[in-house]
Amino acid sequence: MGEQLSATQTESGGTRAAGTQTGQKVTARPAERGRTTIADSVVTKIAGMATREVPGIHALGAGMARTLGAVRERAPGGRPSVTRGVKAEVGERQTAIDLDVVVEYGVSITDVAADVRENVISAIERMTGLEVVEVNIVVDDVHLPDEEEPEEARVQ
Repeated sequence: MGEQLSATQTESGGTRAAGTQTGQKVTARPAERGRTTIADSVVTKIAGMATREVPGIHALGAGMARTLGAVRERAPGGRPSVTRGVKAEVGERQTAIDLDVVVEYGVSITDVAADVRENVISAIERMTGLEVVEVNIVVDDVHLPDEEEPEEARVQ
């Protein structure tokens, strides 16, 4: 793990780390005092929230996932899934994100995708310190204004 410290005998019979003066405390930098592991589910939630914040995104998830999610949300105790339509692969220092989205009719899909990438990368890198190497976006559907959907299924 960190660098190894050797001890030397002091005149009073105690020991101190080699290269230190009597009374000095030897401490490792905080980053060397342990390991931080960030779970895939944490990165997935951050990516899902960041995607939903972008104007022009109607919903996340492919058709069947959205349908099953809407049923789950209507069940007692059900709540919207932040991670539906989001997959993350997390390594020690890097992550890659895959998103399935539904956009609003009339928006520029390329502009919305660029905004999603920017927001997702910014949020993940700021909150986790991981480098986002890619954000892959699949636009599964376009929500038309006359399509009826329960208000709960709509991303706010």
